Amino acid sequence: MGTLSYTATVSLDGYAADADGDFQWSAPNCDVFDFHVERMAEVSTEVLGRTTYGLMQYWETDPTEEVWSPAEQEFARRWRRIEKVIASSTLTEDDVKPGRDRLVPDLSLDELQRIVAGATGVVEIFGPTVAGPAIRAGLVEEFQFFVVPKVVGGGLRALPDDVRLDLTLTGHSIFDNGTAHLRYVPG
Repeated sequence: MGTLSYTATVSLDGYAADADGDFQWSAPNCDVFDFHVERMAEVSTEVLGRTTYGLMQYWETDPTEEVWSPAEQEFARRWRRIEKVIASSTLTEDDVKPGRDRLVPDLSLDELQRIVAGATGVVEIFGPTVAGPAIRAGLVEEFQFFVVPKVVGGGLRALPDDVRLDLTLTGHSIFDNGTAHLRYVPG
């Protein structure tokens, strides 16, 4: 049985994307990227929405030494080995790669619980829109936030407005660019 983890890169004021939908301000430097590479070793399944799935297709290409650093090559290898569950009512089966990638037009909480129960490692739910119902229902067992030292003033909130959580800090790191990694569990 897996565990459900919500991971988000957020601005200091709590947004995953700014008011224009831009999140380029959250791009990791080398140290943060290396941390993500190591973190991905625990992930067996990624649950994500249509937009994130499309953006992450970049990592599905064959890594080449001429274009990608060794860390990028390793991230791509790790990304390509995990199962992906795409929550989207607008994509079709033709839009997702057969095999490891599975389309779920309506990701119910029961379906998410089945995914977690059948996983062999961490099930990472990625993106505030996809994660919102699971957060509200209390299904998320771990929260990981990469807090970027930037205030964007509005946009897509990393956490739903209507949720109250008591969390316990279980780990933290500060990177040389000022990004803080904060790891919490409920309770």
